[in-house]
Amino acid sequence: MKKPSLIIGKRQIILTCLTAMLAVAVYINYSLSGTQQLTPTAELDSVSHYGDTEFVNAEPEEQPVAAPPAEADPAADYFAQARLEKTVSRDEAVQTLQTIMGGGDITGDEAVTTALDAVALSGLIESEGKIESLIRSQGFEDCVVYLDGDSAKVVVRTNGLDASDAALIKDIVLSEAEISSENIRIFEVK
Repeated sequence: MKKPSLIIGKRQIILTCLTAMLAVAVYINYSLSGTQQLTPTAELDSVSHYGDTEFVNAEPEEQPVAAPPAEADPAADYFAQARLEKTVSRDEAVQTLQTIMGGGDITGDEAVTTALDAVALSGLIESEGKIESLIRSQGFEDCVVYLDGDSAKVVVRTNGLDASDAALIKDIVLSEAEISSENIRIFEVK
């Protein structure tokens, strides 16, 4: 028979330290909690029972009657629909890129190209969001921006777009995206 060796290894030291730390934490918790005792539920007064349905069954307060919805604004509907379509098409593009990247039969060069396309797509999505926020911050009611890398299309809701407004929108697009000025199209929705 072989005698067990009394060599203390790293694992034994770590386990001992962790056990000592646990014991210290339990002692500190016990000493800081003091002598507070929990009150048995039989001693609680009848007003504060857990699970009472006092508020659940209460009569509702009078709520103001909401006005019937006005006719939908076609311009607002356009912007909501445009955002939805843009989100769906971007999601499909991302899904396609993920499928391509997840495929096991692509080469290293194809994987790099797909990764670069994904980075470019995420950059376009981020730029679109920034441009839309900046345009709305300039007092325009609503807008949707479409970027495809070398051109930009901006749809703006306004009651009249003059040359200074168009120049302001072009300046915002040029500051956030690397697109030539002649490839920026601005459309107005009233």
